Amino acid sequence: MKPGRAYLIAAMIAVFFSGSPAYTLSLSPVFPHRVQRTFPGDPAISIDPVISSDSASCTIPFTRIGNLILIRAKVDTTTGYFVLDTGAPGLVLNITYFRHYPASSATEGGGITGSAAISARTAVDSLRMGPVRYSHVDADLINLGHIESSKGVRIYGLLGMELLMHFEMIIDYGASVIYLHLLGKKESGVYHNPQLTDTSAYSTIPIDIDGNKIIVNIYLKGKKLKFVIDSGAETNVLDSRLPDKVFQQVEITRKVLLGGSGSHKVEALYGDIKGLRIGDRDITNLPILITNLQSMCDSYNTSCLDGVLGFDFLSLHKIGFNFVNHKMYIWK
Repeated sequence: MKPGRAYLIAAMIAVFFSGSPAYTLSLSPVFPHRVQRTFPGDPAISIDPVISSDSASCTIPFTRIGNLILIRAKVDTTTGYFVLDTGAPGLVLNITYFRHYPASSATEGGGITGSAAISARTAVDSLRMGPVRYSHVDADLINLGHIESSKGVRIYGLLGMELLMHFEMIIDYGASVIYLHLLGKKESGVYHNPQLTDTSAYSTIPIDIDGNKIIVNIYLKGKKLKFVIDSGAETNVLDSRLPDKVFQQVEITRKVLLGGSGSHKVEALYGDIKGLRIGDRDITNLPILITNLQSMCDSYNTSCLDGVLGFDFLSLHKIGFNFVNHKMYIWK
């Protein structure tokens, strides 16, 4: 495994503490759900030999634990709950439940707190998420026990961006459902989701997909900031190394402790940021955690990011992503 990938996985699973229950900074009793086809007459569809689906469109219910989205999925013969995590590069498996799988040599990586995480690479024959099936999927193995302990629920792994790249995905936190549409090779320019018919009901914002990360530009007092959108992050994050002009818009409310996958903890600040603009939308007030993101930047091996948009942003409205056409939809 490339060290950069190990660093990324370690960086995405920090936990912060503030005298209250722990929250995952990034990498969530549940009842089984039945997945429904959005359009019963939809034909089966497949893209390459890797992804196939009984229906081009489907609706997948989810359960929230804290601010994490848990989806029931099946890896080979093992069924359990996985976190939908757009901050993860691909499929990540909790080694607690998949330790019998053959794996590459373990690699140590540093997270946001500088603590170490051990990860290795393996492969699974199949992954099923509702009617969507994946074959011969590479996966990272990592210990997610600290998240399980903080949430009190078994978490079998993370469902990351490599699994979503051919989809349009709409997340409705209010209804606790995800709408997926698998876009065929000839369909990306002509498909139109019925939920997007009324263009006055939502805003369309361009996004970039860079190294399996969703990147969006945000503006604050005329300064452009690059944020990664991470559905596995329970809070928004701002890099503490940004100019003072940015922090003039932040009201600090308390100090918190960040704990990563190791035992090391670092102090960070928590508060509210005002005056953000994304596309044509003004965000008057948004909770924000302030910490040094250098370790995360190192893991990406690209130009540094200024922050992370997590649950506190994503759950404000119904929100959607077209990962093929690089668009984000935010409902009003």
